[in-house]
Amino acid sequence: MHEYTSTARVWGLTCPGFPEEVSRARRWTRDILAGSPLAEDAELIVSELSANAILHTASGKKSGSFHLAVAVSPQVVALSVTDDGGTETAPKTEHPSGEVAHGRGLGIVDFIAHRVVVHDTLGGHTVTAELFVEAPPGEPPC
Repeated sequence: MHEYTSTARVWGLTCPGFPEEVSRARRWTRDILAGSPLAEDAELIVSELSANAILHTASGKKSGSFHLAVAVSPQVVALSVTDDGGTETAPKTEHPSGEVAHGRGLGIVDFIAHRVVVHDTLGGHTVTAELFVEAPPGEPPC
């Protein structure tokens, strides 16, 4: 393979910050990953990250939005949601007690994904969840 050639494919979608857009983001992700054994996990992760952006940041306010990116390579599927900010703290994984009704979304994402990374962005945050694809025997990782 040429050193400047990549087999990774990247898709992006910007959604208005309405609750019904979570199902659109899920469907879009499912369509991109059709036939992949990671599609159902990716769909759940996108659902949680999109809902968190709408519920906990300015993305869910009037004229707010969130941006979803899906990157697919032979080694990994990376799912990123960028919010509009408006919070004083960055998203973090929590494991609340059984009596608490909220706060489990990122914990679920952390459990399903192989890696979860939170980055500060201009005015908001990007949460990226990575699902690793097992390399075929004899094939080196990227």
